Amino acid sequence: MQSSKMTSIFRTAYKPRSLLHPRAIRCISPTTKPAATVAAAAIPETTTYEHAFIPNEPTRPHVRTAIPGPESKKAIAELDRVFDIRSLNMMANYQNSFGNYIADPDGNVLLDVYAQIASIPVGYSNPALLAAAMSPEMASAMINRPALGNFPQHDWASILETGILRVAPRGLNQVFTAMAGSDANETAYKAAFMWKRRQERGGPDAEFTADEITSSMNNQTPGSPHMSILSFKSGFHGRLFGSLSTTRSKPIHKLDIPAFDWPQASFPLLKYPLEQHVEENMAEEARCLAETEDLIQNYHNPVAAVVVEPVQSEGGDNHASPAFFRGLRDITRRNNVLFIVDEVQTGVGATGKFWAHDHWELSQPPDMVTFSKKAQTAGYYFGNSELRPNKPYRQFNTWMGDPAKAILFRAIIQEIERLDLVQNTADVGQYLYAGLERLAQQYPHEIQNLRGKGQGTFIAWDSPRRDDFTRRAKMLGVNIGGSGERAVRLRPMLIFQKHHADILLEATEKLISS
Repeated sequence: MQSSKMTSIFRTAYKPRSLLHPRAIRCISPTTKPAATVAAAAIPETTTYEHAFIPNEPTRPHVRTAIPGPESKKAIAELDRVFDIRSLNMMANYQNSFGNYIADPDGNVLLDVYAQIASIPVGYSNPALLAAAMSPEMASAMINRPALGNFPQHDWASILETGILRVAPRGLNQVFTAMAGSDANETAYKAAFMWKRRQERGGPDAEFTADEITSSMNNQTPGSPHMSILSFKSGFHGRLFGSLSTTRSKPIHKLDIPAFDWPQASFPLLKYPLEQHVEENMAEEARCLAETEDLIQNYHNPVAAVVVEPVQSEGGDNHASPAFFRGLRDITRRNNVLFIVDEVQTGVGATGKFWAHDHWELSQPPDMVTFSKKAQTAGYYFGNSELRPNKPYRQFNTWMGDPAKAILFRAIIQEIERLDLVQNTADVGQYLYAGLERLAQQYPHEIQNLRGKGQGTFIAWDSPRRDDFTRRAKMLGVNIGGSGERAVRLRPMLIFQKHHADILLEATEKLISS
């Protein structure tokens, strides 16, 4: 049954666009209560007919049982015997999930504006990705998975150049591939430390001293130097051992784990609406920049790099202005430390640009940009060849990435380009933000500090009853997430359209008005 269903999906990948989706065309009727009731004349109506991007996508959510329902509870109990389920959000049935909609074993179908923690780019059961998954190229990459450092496949350069490097940030033309966002950050930190010590040692040809070699095996200086990575309060950069020392979002991530003595600077706490607090926010950002530079210059463990998220996602969806990030870039350059931009959650189109740091209009690109999530693979981009270690095996593991995931990312890129999904996200984000802005005016206690204007669908607000809001949203057919202490964060897929935004706005108004 499952095999025939997936075969059917595969066949639809080759149908003409006009034949893909007769069922998932939504007519906005006069009786529908979308953004129109929220903003009356202020919010433009969606087009009368809007074709969904993915075939077989439902037209609306459908909730049949409590969540979790009886079938989900059985599946959860079975899983609990062999796997820790305490962080479980909901049990999913991916064979029955299509486009923007996630299904569970009980037949409930929810509009997913959380997207697996911001990691599904172009929809569930996307036919283009299924076609890539069933290609001979993918099959070979999966069953002959190479140890890329020692035995790369003959077409690895081509896979990179036609995929990952095709969308490389401006000025960065090389990549180190990895397995996950935490892994990408950790390897970027290693690259920063090796770069810094190579400078101090006198260049790539300077050999290690006998003292460095011996002391490194005892975790002592000078072989294991006292250096650091500077991160920001409330930032999140992963849960692996090294990246965890730069994560500052929640104690539960860090408790009981030994940590490096690395500095943290204050991230701006902006006041909203932004246009009403211009001077205060400028002063706050200036304060944080001054604190950052002071730490770089005076911290007892010298700083090799600064790492920052374009939006502090896990820590509460905290934003800063482009001027703040340009200031950070200037500080790192004049103090000879590297600037690492963590685009694990913000990258691949979610902010209405392919890379969120493109909003900053930097005069000089970051030294490294880390990525994962929507890319379905991971790694860091760089442009300076000095960020390659001076000897082999210094930045190394068995896999060093995964060609199968790189092939998948290439298919994702092609789908983004084919459907112009970055521009779609920018346009839909503007429409959605306008609807939420009107709701915030109508229910100011329920939607506080609305933020993310001009950042695609990367939108959030603070809620006095956030956990209750996200829980009850499921019963209205919407899967939505939170971040920080009280933020509701939106992380829809790039195929999220205006008719999906209407459904979300309608559900949000029901939740906050009751």
